[in-house]
Amino acid sequence: MPLIAPFAGLRPAPGRAAELLAPPYDVLDTDEARALAAGRPWSFLHLSRPEIDLPPGVDPQAPASYAQAAARFARMRGAGLLVRDQQPCYYCYRLSYGAQVQTGLVVAASLAAYRAGRIRRHEVTLADKEDDRVRQIAALGAQAGPAYLIHRPSPAIDDTLAEIARTAPALDGSIADGTWDGVRHQLWVVSDQGAIERLTAGFEAQRRLYIADGHHRTAAAARIGAARQAANPGHTGSEAYNRFLAVSFPADQLRVLAVNRLARDLQGRDAATFLRQLGECGALVPSAAPVMPGRRGEFGLYLDRAWYRLTLDHPDHPPSAAPRQDPAARLDVRLLQDQVLAPLLGIADPRQDPRIGFVGGIRGLPGLMQQVDGGAWRLGFSLFPTALADLLALAEAGAVMPPKCTWFEPKLADGVVSLVLD
Repeated sequence: MPLIAPFAGLRPAPGRAAELLAPPYDVLDTDEARALAAGRPWSFLHLSRPEIDLPPGVDPQAPASYAQAAARFARMRGAGLLVRDQQPCYYCYRLSYGAQVQTGLVVAASLAAYRAGRIRRHEVTLADKEDDRVRQIAALGAQAGPAYLIHRPSPAIDDTLAEIARTAPALDGSIADGTWDGVRHQLWVVSDQGAIERLTAGFEAQRRLYIADGHHRTAAAARIGAARQAANPGHTGSEAYNRFLAVSFPADQLRVLAVNRLARDLQGRDAATFLRQLGECGALVPSAAPVMPGRRGEFGLYLDRAWYRLTLDHPDHPPSAAPRQDPAARLDVRLLQDQVLAPLLGIADPRQDPRIGFVGGIRGLPGLMQQVDGGAWRLGFSLFPTALADLLALAEAGAVMPPKCTWFEPKLADGVVSLVLD
């Protein structure tokens, strides 16, 4: 099975994109989703976060939630807001945010390649989140939220996409009229057979693809595919359920931001005791300004409306004795976890512990300070961004990164194009 394939995508009808485009489901909470979807009855948030259309307090994973999404999706299609291409196509997808411009390809990626490790992941998925996406995909009968993949730079791919992007796009819009994140989304339909063959060959020459974001969507698609294959005595391997919706971008065009950490409490200590003990872990000095770390091994601490700069020993530099055979040991998120969060704050499992929180990179230091000043969190740590080279190296080694290591910006939009599973 080829690594990628074209597909007959379901996409916004001409002039309707502004009504449909929505952020990925996992970058905003229920209240934020409800507010953004207010007055926008066709926003894809009604599909990805259908609990916003149910009474407050209803379990987001209740059967009624997924039934609500299925009904809204059927109404969208029935009202002609979405049209399906008549032949398999690729889709050139460009994101523009200020000077940041990246151009990728929307594809139906091979689940067989994912299972075999040719499409590499770097995160462990959580069962609850995976179950949620399985139910959502099953309810819609479609994958409406793409996974975000990375491929190695390739002139064959880049040149073809650049040529396509010189023509008029089929979609050119933004989320919530640009008020959400200011990102411009453009889509070109690639139906020319010569271009399809060149792009297919260019990706087939890639040794691997790497999942940047969308691990739960991909794992859910794999489960749906396995279940449908088992239930289909006439399975051939060409069915849509053998693939998952993805957008792949070249590694040299991407922007990675840090994911900052929050902690609920000081594990029974007062602030003075915590600061003294933290100073024994590394160099800790007060800062008159918010601390945006400028290099690896450097962190900002925000506590009681004051900032501190913390420097921890890095495993690449003595005297630390961190195990070099562990490729994740050199990551700043691991330094903070191993030297501060676990020993001082008792946060042993950052995947499950409710005493740790995360602030996505684009929200930056103001977002971190807002969370702490609001009283829900006691302190926050700012981090230096994880290098993309480290992510690729860990994926190549088959290793798993700690949770919430990377924040890719700008984000993809839901609703640009969907993969129907019929």
